[in-house]
Amino acid sequence: MFRWCAALVAAFVSMSAMAMAADYPAPQDGEWIAKDFRFHSGEVMPELRLHYTTLGAPTGQPVLVLHGSGGSAASMLTPTFAGQLFGPGQPLDASKYYIIIPDGIGHGKSSKPSDAMRTSFPKYDYNDMVDAQYRLVTEGLGIKHLRLVIGNSMGGMHTWIWGVRYPQMMDILVPMASQPSAMAARNWILRRTMLETIRSDPDYNGGNYTSQPRMMKYAIAAYRFASAGGTLGYQTLAPSAPQADKMVDDQLALPVTADANDYIYQWEASHDYDPSTGMEKIDATLLAINAADDERNPPETGVTEAAVKRIGNGKIYLIPASTETRGHLTTGDAKFYSRQLQELLQTAPQHAT
Repeated sequence: MFRWCAALVAAFVSMSAMAMAADYPAPQDGEWIAKDFRFHSGEVMPELRLHYTTLGAPTGQPVLVLHGSGGSAASMLTPTFAGQLFGPGQPLDASKYYIIIPDGIGHGKSSKPSDAMRTSFPKYDYNDMVDAQYRLVTEGLGIKHLRLVIGNSMGGMHTWIWGVRYPQMMDILVPMASQPSAMAARNWILRRTMLETIRSDPDYNGGNYTSQPRMMKYAIAAYRFASAGGTLGYQTLAPSAPQADKMVDDQLALPVTADANDYIYQWEASHDYDPSTGMEKIDATLLAINAADDERNPPETGVTEAAVKRIGNGKIYLIPASTETRGHLTTGDAKFYSRQLQELLQTAPQHAT
């Protein structure tokens, strides 16, 4: 995964002294093989490796936590997310809940193009990723019903798909930093531009490169600065040209740690995302959490608001923009919504399994 410099991490994730100690059970790694996994294209992989991380005991109420593009289970175990949600007395106290965090197809330690297949790896989409998660939960872990599915960014989009594709599987859905509409407008325009920049680099060589394409770091930096960080956030962090230059210089000085084929697959998987026709299928209690300054999911379009009105028991919590929010990155910090999540878990009906 492409890393931010230390200064950006500190500023964008807003680490606080309260969240520095991870006071929750040690994460446990697991791996399960999905046999004869069929992709939406019709391709079948005899053995699809799915890596996952769990916290808490299997006797707890099961909760599925879904990461964003380019991330993994490890990327959810941050002081500002896990540190504010999984500890004693916190909304997802791991002494009460069994927390499951899969590495999505193409991510982390799950099967991905860079393992060996490169561009011969099946072209997966978000439906494939959710189907793999479903098989892991039901076949691999033997779980019949989830108390909660919660996801951030790509994980938020996966959460919407879970609600439409497997509506009886959970009590609560919390999609964050996402909207239940077609991947389009600025969000896809910027993704497509980033991917074409990487592909057009001669170093890429049709996916048969010997070293990571040199243009990759510029493409990723441009997309990240354009689509995450927040208008007020950037004005606060870089109110002068020298400060803005330093942010760019620090970013470009970092090595690229993502594999180019993995990266292209991860972002291209969103191209056909569109759960909008299935809102009436959602049976769970739903709370969509978005930031008012989210560049990829601007609330002023009204698409999320219109979709949620079609859900039997759904509502939106919009985090107000401020100098503390960071646009699309805001929901990586649970301090902005931990109270709302706690109240939801206490009040949402629990369906029989």
